[in-house]
Amino acid sequence: FLFFINIETRLQPILREITDNRAASKDELESLYRKIVSSVLLRSGLGSPTDISVVREATAALQSVFPQTELGNFLSLSKRDKDRQLVELTQIVTGIRLFNKECGKGGEGIDNLPAILNEAIPATLKEIQQQTDDAIDSSEKFIAVLDTMTTLSQKQLSKDATKHRVQESMINSRQLELYLNILSNDVRQSAHEVEELLSQFKARLEQLKTTIQNKTAVPTAQVYPQFMHLATIWFGFQDEMVLLSVLSNILYSLEPYTLNSKELLADEAIRKCLMKVSIVTDKQRLQVNNGGVVVQPEERNAEGVWYYQDTTKNFDKLPIMYKGFCAYNLALNDFKLIHGDTRIGIVQINDRYYSFSEPKEAVLFCRKPSTYIESIANNAKLNPELIQLLDLHTQFSNVASYGDLAQVSSKPQMKADFGTQTDTHFYEKNIVKNYEWNEWELRRKALKLANLRRRLTKSIQTNTSNFRRENSTQVYLPKDQFIQTKRDNYSNVPQPKVYLSGIRGHQRRDDGQFLPANVKKIDLTVDIDE
Repeated sequence: FLFFINIETRLQPILREITDNRAASKDELESLYRKIVSSVLLRSGLGSPTDISVVREATAALQSVFPQTELGNFLSLSKRDKDRQLVELTQIVTGIRLFNKECGKGGEGIDNLPAILNEAIPATLKEIQQQTDDAIDSSEKFIAVLDTMTTLSQKQLSKDATKHRVQESMINSRQLELYLNILSNDVRQSAHEVEELLSQFKARLEQLKTTIQNKTAVPTAQVYPQFMHLATIWFGFQDEMVLLSVLSNILYSLEPYTLNSKELLADEAIRKCLMKVSIVTDKQRLQVNNGGVVVQPEERNAEGVWYYQDTTKNFDKLPIMYKGFCAYNLALNDFKLIHGDTRIGIVQINDRYYSFSEPKEAVLFCRKPSTYIESIANNAKLNPELIQLLDLHTQFSNVASYGDLAQVSSKPQMKADFGTQTDTHFYEKNIVKNYEWNEWELRRKALKLANLRRRLTKSIQTNTSNFRRENSTQVYLPKDQFIQTKRDNYSNVPQPKVYLSGIRGHQRRDDGQFLPANVKKIDLTVDIDE
């Protein structure tokens, strides 16, 4: 919704504080709950957050849906889930407050939007119709002045009342008429939307009353969706209020563009012209022709195809060129913007449909259609405002309609390949290497330069100074040398081996004593020479 989107952009700071909050203490949780109540009030647009009674009512409605003990679960959710839950809480609380207002149990700070719209829309339509009638009246007067200007001399006209300015004022009045018709259609469409919303609102309230019926407890699955739908309908009322306000501002902004036309009508020469002629209104032109086939078959052009209201299906939906203005009068040098009368028929030439204000004008146009169409293009070149007014963009390839530009801008190109090249040094560098920003350093350098002004440079030369010469000496660099003194050597000598014989096997005497042993030592060591 338009209202909801505008509120969302303003609520981003407080919503960010709520979703990014990491409350832990009791005071922090209470502060977070108050912020949630404020966000619900601001998003719903039902009352001011500074009104104590409104805050109490909203807090009571929120506690019935989202008690403060649920803040722990709320803080554990992700940022996206928090945003979604805040939207749902806003819709449910809004629905509860609207239902309580209907039951006479609350509704502090809630305006009766349906009643306001039912009063504002007819008043806006009346104002638009009044300005439309004034624009049509001005156009008819300027057309009458153009008819008489051909017989008047320049002396009889003032300097400001020129033919070109009268034509510009006529175009301006017709432009204003078309714009006011567009505004009127938008307001009527808004009135239709309000009627549908009001019927849905009443039906939903009746269904809620039937569902609750003074029950002490009702399943949330039954009432919460109904409360959310009730809030959605109310947001629709708010959107229509915003739309009506925008249309009213546009209506009042068009008034300065009519000042030049009003000043021209107040000119003395123009007033004298209007007093001499009878003004033919658009309604009078329609009354001249009572409808029917007035162009005889023998007068029709073979190239053109005629369509009539009684014999053509979807006659009202034919795309008539030049916004329904008479093509013949547009082709004249003293062109006039006169509405065509479709009751005399519509002519199709080269897949384009044209209407005319009188039958004879249609016959003349059909004799030389290309000539008249070219004359209309030439008049549009001299008066570029006709291109937008008469929708002549197809005849001028370099001009695009505002509607086409809006469609192009509504679907921007999401991806595109671009390339760029920048010179390495596209401008000369200007780096001062001896730059100093310190004031005292600059003063020191200034004093140094001032002292140099009082200094002299002297040079002395002796009698033997000319014997000085440069001297050079060449030496050989030390040479790297090495020496080795350690030597590894080894020797292999025989291993000594000695064998003793006669140690075992001794004989005994009769008294048991052993006889002396005859021990011999035998050297078994191998000779070194072997």
